[in-house]
Amino acid sequence: MALRKRLGIIGAGKIGEALIYGLLKSNVVTPGELTASTPSEQRCQMLASKYRIKSTPDNREVAQSSEVIIIAVRPHIVGKVLDEIKDLIEPSQLIISIATGVTTEYISKHLKNGVPIIRAMPNNPVLVLEGMTAIARGPNAEDKHLKLASAIFQSVGKVAVVQERELNAITGLSGSGPAYIYMVIEALIEAGIKVGLSRDLSTLLASQTTLGSAKMVLETKEHPAILKDTVTTPGGCTIEGVMELEEGKLRTSFVNAVVKATKRAGELVNQ
Repeated sequence: MALRKRLGIIGAGKIGEALIYGLLKSNVVTPGELTASTPSEQRCQMLASKYRIKSTPDNREVAQSSEVIIIAVRPHIVGKVLDEIKDLIEPSQLIISIATGVTTEYISKHLKNGVPIIRAMPNNPVLVLEGMTAIARGPNAEDKHLKLASAIFQSVGKVAVVQERELNAITGLSGSGPAYIYMVIEALIEAGIKVGLSRDLSTLLASQTTLGSAKMVLETKEHPAILKDTVTTPGGCTIEGVMELEEGKLRTSFVNAVVKATKRAGELVNQ
């Protein structure tokens, strides 16, 4: 779906660049419809050269030239960035924030009345177009704005429309989740090396096993416990490994990780 909108990204870091790549690859926007800002002149030049888009260190230039503006800066500077551009933002534009923990209420206080706001939580795999993004309607946002935001983030993965009150928890699960999964993959790689496999082979085995297992859950729609039981035969080797993981309180560790990350998500804007 082509947006046919002028789109701007304020804060073209890793996630911002991933969005640029996904939007262009999926033909959601053309290079001429996209403007991005980053404080580094060197990075501006790189983005302009690599993607043929307009790139600038001036956030106001992005605000002035865009119909849809994605705020992709760190949470603690969102207020500063909004104050910098607020006189340029009109209700005809759409603001989408991907800043962790920053509420749409906070954003609306820094803008004119009537500006539609969407809050989104993408994750790291957007870099390979396999991200998971949750989006929530904020003040003045209508169905057409949600549809627009969905089209943007579907260019880099899957999208779920949620309530804003759920977004800190989503940050703790899918936002931070890739780090947990990378740790699992890393541990499996090290385990493979421990039992005599090469690092390259262990990396392939662990990574593809993780990818395939996730795909099994999504495509079969079976509960993970049922899928686990299909692998765990009575008296076999898998049950030995499963029992060891249970003894190490793997489940509790994951639950606690999500709970603590969720709590932290709510604290970031105040720093």
